[in-house]
Amino acid sequence: MPLALQKALGFNVAWPLLWRFSQRSGGIMGMARIRKGLLAIAAGLFLTFFLVGHGAFAAEAGWTHYGGDAGGERYVAASEITPANVAGLTEAWRVSTGALNGKSEAVRKRYAFEGTPILADGHLVLCTPFNEVMALDPESGAVRWRYDPKISLDSKPANQFICRGVTYWKDAAARADAVCAARIFMGTNDGRLISLDAKTGAPCADFGSDPKHPGQIDAGADRPLIWPGEFQITSPPVVSQDTLIVGSAIGDNARVDAPKGAARAFDARTGKLKWSFDPVARGAKEKPGSWVPQEAAHTGQANVWAPMSVDEARGLVFLPTTSPSPDFFGGLRKGDNAYANSVVALKVATGDVAWSFQTVHHDVWDYDLPAQPTLATLTRESKPVDVVVQVTKTGFMFVLERDTGKPFFEVEERPVPQGGAPGEALSPTQPFPVKPPALVPQKLEKGGAWGVAFFDKRACNAKLEKARSEGIFTPPSLQGTVIYPFTGGGANWGGMAFDPKRKIAVVNVNIAAHIVTLFPASEYKGRKDVDGHAEISPQMGAPFGMRRDLFVSPLGLPCTPPPWGKLVAVDLNDGTIKWSEPLGTIRDLAPVPLPLNWGVPNFGGPLVTESGLIFIGAAMDNYLRAFNVETGKELWKGRLPAGGQATPMSYVWKGKQYVVIAAGGHARAGTKIGDEVVAYALPE
Repeated sequence: MPLALQKALGFNVAWPLLWRFSQRSGGIMGMARIRKGLLAIAAGLFLTFFLVGHGAFAAEAGWTHYGGDAGGERYVAASEITPANVAGLTEAWRVSTGALNGKSEAVRKRYAFEGTPILADGHLVLCTPFNEVMALDPESGAVRWRYDPKISLDSKPANQFICRGVTYWKDAAARADAVCAARIFMGTNDGRLISLDAKTGAPCADFGSDPKHPGQIDAGADRPLIWPGEFQITSPPVVSQDTLIVGSAIGDNARVDAPKGAARAFDARTGKLKWSFDPVARGAKEKPGSWVPQEAAHTGQANVWAPMSVDEARGLVFLPTTSPSPDFFGGLRKGDNAYANSVVALKVATGDVAWSFQTVHHDVWDYDLPAQPTLATLTRESKPVDVVVQVTKTGFMFVLERDTGKPFFEVEERPVPQGGAPGEALSPTQPFPVKPPALVPQKLEKGGAWGVAFFDKRACNAKLEKARSEGIFTPPSLQGTVIYPFTGGGANWGGMAFDPKRKIAVVNVNIAAHIVTLFPASEYKGRKDVDGHAEISPQMGAPFGMRRDLFVSPLGLPCTPPPWGKLVAVDLNDGTIKWSEPLGTIRDLAPVPLPLNWGVPNFGGPLVTESGLIFIGAAMDNYLRAFNVETGKELWKGRLPAGGQATPMSYVWKGKQYVVIAAGGHARAGTKIGDEVVAYALPE
């Protein structure tokens, strides 16, 4: 279909679908094929349906942290908006951040508005993808102050220009009227930490030691970068005990000796370094067999790019760590590789490990922990038990006791496929939770591929027949291996929401597959020269490079059965799946809504309310939706001006409840980009 006709019909495809949106890896190659396939299907469906159709403030409930509270529950104790009246929601206000004004097309192609505002000091505070901080009036959306750190727009960040949120901290030792008695902290795409006065947005002069650049410190990489965007800070830091703790996002698959993935702690007032924790246990004797010291010495990453959580009473910070470098070959980092791919509980005061739990041993699948650990309280034998709930790319949900890290629901070590690439050192077993069950499929049987037509399905099955496909944890190979779920999840950075009254966890997941093929490192340049549009990475320092392809048909459609995106509710009273529903439609493939509930890719996260509602954007059809938390029934949806690839938040202001979402889209995803923040409320 000619591009002009597509535009005329409104076919702005919201389907980058499976671009491997882990925020640590690139990998959008092959999306054009998915676009073409879905456009063809959408065109036919549109014609079919068209023809048929012609026959003094009080913040009673706030959102003071990125995840709602310090433990990331994404829950608001507000009940003005209910399942009975949510259908009456209307737009209360809308504001443009102005972030895209004057930006070049090259910069716009690296833009992703994933931000979630917080309510702090009477302001609604958020950051744009370019790290501009804005304070808005919670009632009208009017801009009160703004700050621009003026990051370089030429850095070509590995994970797009992203800022998921900011952090609020009130200095208990300062006079209430003192400058910077309350602060806003933010990490930047160029590796800085910024400290601002929460009232005015002015830099805090006592933070950092450079008078030419007040209110900031360098929190960048430990070694020279291959390119300026290889190292970023994309998720908000956390604060506890006057200590500011931050992670990092690092580009994937470029090299073995990638930057270290250390989480670092700074004095919240001065910015002086307090401690550093490197998840690559370099010579750590407490984990025998986990790392070979000389191998650990030149291995990078295992970083913390997703948000962290804090238990103030216990003095613990919880880190979701990633895989070490490189992603798809681990023969140069033998052992289980603790503390990578782990929930790590650190003592805030010292950075010492209180406990850790590894969700993937010796990761060669890019199965990072992509989401904030959620701190919740469950009940066992009529007694409350504090837990950490971690959702994962594999589709597993691990529920751990908060004091010890021991599984609340049983976890078994089960044998997994072996026979990796020459020199690989796979773990013979992996941890499998007995409860809850996996939230997504984890194996494609031979002959079990999906296709919209016979020839499409046949082509998918022919690909499947050639590749290794023995279920989850089948190792990457020179033959080509099906990675299912793909490296974008399962769950991703949107994480989960927890309803503390009903003990229900809500997670949005993706269902798709990659085929990862290893090849001798010496062939990298020749392969890249021949097929420059494919995702082919060198994994420099390793004996193998890698190629990652979406598992799609000749029409560009996924070879995995729909739905390709779901919203899942887990009853954590007993570890069972309460309900599961497709999330999103192909609405933005055609100029009229199509009643085809296939479920679409979704990146962002949910929130839950005291009244029993779930609010979520995330899907590729540009809506904010409300669901009944008990049944999964969709009760309302509001059309967004651009993609809603962000997590919404909610608060009560002057007796009125608002639901707010960043509607700016994601260029890599292919959703419509914009720079607006939209608030919804019930009419007067």
